[in-house]
Amino acid sequence: MVEATATATEIKNQFGKYLQMIINGNEVIITKNGQEIGRIIPKEKTISYLTDSLTGIIKSDYDLDKVREESLKSKYEIND
Repeated sequence: MVEATATATEIKNQFGKYLQMIINGNEVIITKNGQEIGRIIPKEKTISYLTDSLTGIIKSDYDLDKVREESLKSKYEIND
């Protein structure tokens, strides 16, 4: 994936150019006052982006039902 960086003003003034870049599968990073404030990524890459960012956070032995049960127990103070 190719990244482009543009200021908020550039995005405003040349929206069509950056929109076409996104349509072509590229990511656009938006900055304001030298700070990154956001990214626009193609829709097809949103799932990949989210799962890549979670790599290493969720353990492979993760049991969603068990976590949900524990969460509900603690929320409603249910003791076994």
